[in-house]
Amino acid sequence: MTSPQIYVSFPGTAREALGFYADVFGGELSLFTYEEFSRSDGPPDAIAHGVLDGVVALAGSDAAAGQTTVRFEGLMLSLLGTAEPAVLHEWFDKLADGGRVIDPLAPKPWGASDGQVMDRHGLHWLIGYEPAP
Repeated sequence: MTSPQIYVSFPGTAREALGFYADVFGGELSLFTYEEFSRSDGPPDAIAHGVLDGVVALAGSDAAAGQTTVRFEGLMLSLLGTAEPAVLHEWFDKLADGGRVIDPLAPKPWGASDGQVMDRHGLHWLIGYEPAP
């Protein structure tokens, strides 16, 4: 089934950010520079296109001069129920490193466990799971 893929324009930090997400989620990271794509609208070593392919898939690039970079308002990347609880807690903790916990990943009054974190690169994550039956 086809679904939308998140593609982020980073402010010159795509290599660092996509590497960070590869460290958090695992998977295969492919990075291509402006030079490799024959682009002259930015530094030759800037990332023209990067893809993290794995359990969590993300893509992005360094924004060219004048392009808007990542800003999230009213949007969360949801990882609800996408892995075992221990894995989701690990991801949450790694995303929180250098970021900001908005709502701790913990049991909620409605029975599920979830939490929100804004990572160091400005992505807002909603992570959680239902209790075991």
